[in-house]
Amino acid sequence: MAPSTKSPSPIVLAVLIVLLSVLVCPSSTAHLLKTCMFDTIYQLGDSISDTGNLILQNPNTPFSHLPYGQSFFNKSTGRCSNGLLMIDYFALDAGLPLVNPYLNKDASTRHGVNFAVAGSTALSSHLLSQKQILSPVTNTSLDQQLDWMFSHFNSICYNQRDCNEKLRNALFLVGEIGGNDYNYALFQGKTIQEVKDMVPQVVQTIKNAVEKVISYGATRVVVPGNFPIGCLPIYLTGFQTNDTTAYDELHCLKDLNDLATYHNDQIKQAIQVLKRENPHSVIIYGDYYNALLWILRRAFILGFDEASLQKSCCGIGGDYNFSLVKMCGVGGVSVCSNPDERVSWDGIHLTQKAYKFMAYWLIHDIFPQLHCIV
Repeated sequence: MAPSTKSPSPIVLAVLIVLLSVLVCPSSTAHLLKTCMFDTIYQLGDSISDTGNLILQNPNTPFSHLPYGQSFFNKSTGRCSNGLLMIDYFALDAGLPLVNPYLNKDASTRHGVNFAVAGSTALSSHLLSQKQILSPVTNTSLDQQLDWMFSHFNSICYNQRDCNEKLRNALFLVGEIGGNDYNYALFQGKTIQEVKDMVPQVVQTIKNAVEKVISYGATRVVVPGNFPIGCLPIYLTGFQTNDTTAYDELHCLKDLNDLATYHNDQIKQAIQVLKRENPHSVIIYGDYYNALLWILRRAFILGFDEASLQKSCCGIGGDYNFSLVKMCGVGGVSVCSNPDERVSWDGIHLTQKAYKFMAYWLIHDIFPQLHCIV
């Protein structure tokens, strides 16, 4: 009789998962950014990093109430997740308080300002309208955020020399931005090729923004790229097909990931030009694309439910628990029992746990390029 094989006990499995997590996951206690001695963080972007600007503009947005924020704050703060975002983990790793939204005029700006607005685009709503693309969430595009930033620095600096000194130990994040330009275009009927034709203009706008923040006094700038959007429930639902060749080994839509890669490649090229033009500034690519793929490929080890890997936690309907007509925050839409087992929070944005893993992957990736004295 063949020897019987026993399955490992749940306790043994739990211990193995913890040990493997330590081996494969960047440490959340390293505080690498703290060694850089950043004293302020300034963020431009969209819903990936908005910590409250949109809900101050529009209190009626679904992001303004629970279940958004339920896992950390137990109330909504305007963050498009169940808790903290990547910008929050960057601040914590740097030993700084969470960065307050610009439109909260009662909040401290001592350690930086968050200018990001959920729904924001790189191109202005006027330019998008010329392409027959509506910006349905906010008219606050990247140029408006830069105007806010300029006004803020005017209020705290006596002159350019003073600003240069005040921003000497600041970290700037320009993006992620541009994703909504493509989101709105694709879901308003534009083809992938038509959206690809937009990429050079979007990237040039982001490049111009980096040049502007450097002119304000920024010396260390991170410019994130786009996510592998073909892995997100919103796209897996909106562009679902019976053609199995349309999907890769992670069940992500290849054409949409190719679009994101096309954008990211142009961002990287723009960064190389910026580096040559600004040799005294440190300009770094933030690889959101590979950070998320790293999570998806190690989902089980990191404690995510592989069976629900591309299902939103807060959502309803279909193969991916997502519906464009009944999204998270609307009555009758339920929340999964354990958000820490999910990567996707609402089909568009990620859970706090996924953002935490992404943040620390990114910190380990960018830290050697920041030229911090350790």
